[in-house]
Amino acid sequence: MASYTIPPGLEYLFQLDQVLIKQKIQVFELLSGCDMKNKYELRNSVDQPFGMAKEESSCITRQCCGPSRSFDMEITDTNEMEIIHLHRPFKCGGSCCYVCKGCLQMIEVQAPPGTPIGSVHQEFSFCTPFACKYTVRNQAGEIILRIEGPNCPCSCGSDVEFKVLSEDNSTLIGKITKQWRGCCTEALTDADNFCVTFPLDLEIRYKAILVGATFLIDFMFFEKRKR
Repeated sequence: MASYTIPPGLEYLFQLDQVLIKQKIQVFELLSGCDMKNKYELRNSVDQPFGMAKEESSCITRQCCGPSRSFDMEITDTNEMEIIHLHRPFKCGGSCCYVCKGCLQMIEVQAPPGTPIGSVHQEFSFCTPFACKYTVRNQAGEIILRIEGPNCPCSCGSDVEFKVLSEDNSTLIGKITKQWRGCCTEALTDADNFCVTFPLDLEIRYKAILVGATFLIDFMFFEKRKR
């Protein structure tokens, strides 16, 4: 039994050690080339849906800023009750290399909506400026986990893995995997599939934050700019 208070609506995560996140293909976006609000389906390890994620952003922001845009993301359960809210503020910069602190990307995770439970922050290193490294922090700003991706997060014929590590980098905790969907699908659409794995007994709030980290990674590295 968890010794902490489980945020309302997150009880289902208690029994999960894996979350599949599948972005929906939007036909109008394919035909028009205009960025639409992203939509995702959340599924368990046996591919049963248990939630939806819907982006909230302005049309101008999507067309002008592309994948770098700010957004809010509403994650709802099967009863359409919002259980997790994500906020990504706008930060200037490209996808991988950030040489100023103001350009480093982050996302805040709230559960229930309006109550921050943690955040994910991109880290910069002069030794490995193109590495995909993040710190996962609790509501007090303390580092609880780290995420480390490949130096070049390109999805070219294989899955792309981002390791979830303990705070001191000594233990592999889980993974965030961008799944390869085949040449045709990858070429025609940016609707991506992810698999998030973590220990069954990981604190539920940390599971929710790792789900939030997946959306930041998607926008930073796998959301294609339309022009």
